[in-house]
Amino acid sequence: MDQIWLLWEIPLACLSFVFNKIVKFAIGNLFTVYLMLNQKKASEWRVLSAKTINAPLVLPVMMTKGPRWNTHATIGTLGPFKVQSAIAIDTKTANQAARSWIAVVYSFPGYKTITSIESEQLDPASDWQTINLPAGKYSLGVRYYNRAEIINYPAIKIDDQLFVESYNIPSDINKYYDNLINAKNWFYSSLHYYIFTILKLRNYLPESFVRQEYLPVGAPATHFAYNYLDRKQALEIETAPEIIEKFDIYFTLYDRSSLPLTWCIITERKYTLAPQEQQGYFLLRIRPKPEFVDTEIKVKSEISVVDNFHQQITLKSFLLF
Repeated sequence: MDQIWLLWEIPLACLSFVFNKIVKFAIGNLFTVYLMLNQKKASEWRVLSAKTINAPLVLPVMMTKGPRWNTHATIGTLGPFKVQSAIAIDTKTANQAARSWIAVVYSFPGYKTITSIESEQLDPASDWQTINLPAGKYSLGVRYYNRAEIINYPAIKIDDQLFVESYNIPSDINKYYDNLINAKNWFYSSLHYYIFTILKLRNYLPESFVRQEYLPVGAPATHFAYNYLDRKQALEIETAPEIIEKFDIYFTLYDRSSLPLTWCIITERKYTLAPQEQQGYFLLRIRPKPEFVDTEIKVKSEISVVDNFHQQITLKSFLLF
């Protein structure tokens, strides 16, 4: 490790880490107050789009609560709302909108994951799925993958009473990602400066700490592989054929401020990302394809930093018995 690099990198990363926690606390509280005062917004689907990220506090909230942008899914949130015993999701509408989707229930205002369901776990013949919950306040997030041309977010019932109707969104709603990098400024760069550093020093840090900082809201059933990527460093990904066949492999590269630079779905056994002109980090989200949801194959990722100019990832398969 270059000792000279550490002289300025670690102090700056520590300052960034503290700044991140202060801002996350402050913005989280502001957004909580905003939703409590604006009950109409709380009872509407808020699907990420060019319009919603320009609304008050939305982009800063996303950059603190879920900063590793999922460029491959549409993301809708609902709430906060009070629950006495259960919520129910209109799974018929969700199944028509996407071949694969995830619904996550979060506590409010703590935003801790309470439970989640995935489309592949459910009976396709059932029109509604009930989630039993202790009495309290919650919010709901729904992510759609493998989307249809017509996309509707599902109706939701709370304690057997209709809370929100299904909500139609444009099929090209994710186009805003193409220009999201233009939001880069000193604030977001300072907010996420430390992430590159902890990834580069991850061999010296608890892996649970690194994962929590990098993936604060990662989906439970998704396999993740991630690391830093230095300036002028190429990335090579080699994938076992059975993983290519049975899994969707979603790749996103972020700049150091955690804004997406490029993304794709990997469909070939060998994929190479050309050297970049700036430091950043990447994330692989690996999920079973809908038709292979019952596969017993699991994914194992091995990351190797060959030298200052090359990194390699090998995606292997194994079976759980």
